[in-house]
Amino acid sequence: MQRTDKIFRLVCLLCALPAALLLPAMLLQLLSNSAEAWHTFGLSFLWSSEWDPAAGQYGAWPGIAGTLLTTVTALVPAVPLAFSAALLLTEVPGWLAKPLSHAVDLLAAIPSVIYGMWGLFVLAPLMQEHVQPLLARLPGSTWLLGEDNSGFGFLTAGLILALMILPYMCAIMRDVISMTPPMLREAAYGVGCTCLETTRDIVLRHGLRGIIGGIFIGLGRALGETMAVLFVVGNIMEPPAGLCSCGTTIAATLANNFAEADGLQRSALFALGLVLVVMSVGIQAGAQYYLRLTGAKRGETI
Repeated sequence: MQRTDKIFRLVCLLCALPAALLLPAMLLQLLSNSAEAWHTFGLSFLWSSEWDPAAGQYGAWPGIAGTLLTTVTALVPAVPLAFSAALLLTEVPGWLAKPLSHAVDLLAAIPSVIYGMWGLFVLAPLMQEHVQPLLARLPGSTWLLGEDNSGFGFLTAGLILALMILPYMCAIMRDVISMTPPMLREAAYGVGCTCLETTRDIVLRHGLRGIIGGIFIGLGRALGETMAVLFVVGNIMEPPAGLCSCGTTIAATLANNFAEADGLQRSALFALGLVLVVMSVGIQAGAQYYLRLTGAKRGETI
């Protein structure tokens, strides 16, 4: 028995080892291929806005700012919608929860290029004809939204990303909420708590780690999305001038330029890829650190 346990542990270790080595190997490969760009531009590459292949000048700021803006724009509507949908799916009867759950899960099966085509032919015209003219009437809209009224831009890309990441977050949140012990809910209802109070004080507190984990899985999906954003973001190498302005993201820049790039431009694109990986890993590590710091307040032992 002990020998089989040792063999089993060894097999599990061998299976987990490639995953542990993959990230350092990926970072090393990106770093070695981007060395020329870092040597040429230094850290100023991160905040430079110039992207001129003819002059040999490259800067990452338009892609970094566009990536962060589209991701935040996607999370703002996606997080409350995903949590509300997950809460609904755990509260309604099974005959209604099953088809609704399948409908939400099917959204994750749609290829990202289809989302991009839908955004190009449906959402962008809708934004141009109805949403952006309405937003333009708001006070201070020029400063917040920009002056572009083409239907393309960061707001359109963010809405598509919100639709794409919603099923991933909803599925995780649904499982987390369903694992809340029924006794805790019944005790809350027994002392007179409303459904809102029970959700806020019991469900959220009990499953906060899993809910935040679902949010960050959606965030990671939004950070690296390429095709859906590529169709509607505008693909202009300029920093964001507003939510409705056109621009680019790191993933869209890589998809647009990598095939024909060589020399310094190719190295700059590898540097952009390295920045994207560091952003993703840094955000996930920050989230885990925050959860560990606040775990004692939620009564967690880990």
